[in-house]
Amino acid sequence: MDKQNEKLTIQQVAKVTGLTPHTLRYYERIGLIHPIQREENTRRHYTADDLGWIDFLLKLRATGMSIKDMQRYAELQRQGDETLPERVEMLKSLRDKVEAHIEEMNEHLKLVYYKIDYYSKIVEEQMLEKA
Repeated sequence: MDKQNEKLTIQQVAKVTGLTPHTLRYYERIGLIHPIQREENTRRHYTADDLGWIDFLLKLRATGMSIKDMQRYAELQRQGDETLPERVEMLKSLRDKVEAHIEEMNEHLKLVYYKIDYYSKIVEEQMLEKA
């Protein structure tokens, strides 16, 4: 089957994305995901494009973007290319926040390395004293 035309059930998408079916329906209800096409039996079927969008949303969320900002971004995306400047600004703002968070985490990591080094030297000295 052609991957681009493959249709996935909500359970399959849940398994692939790690989201629950409830969360997928919630994301659709609040506008993060566009209304998903349905079969005659009213069951949702997701496309490769839908999976790509959901993956992008998961990455936005992982970077700390709020649901409210994600909703705004999704709304702008659906409006088309005329909203590209605003989306670029949203992403630049997110990038700046992520970079600041990474810098902060690197400072914390430096302290962890320092403590490991410091305590390792004490342990080594204690071992030498016992020998």
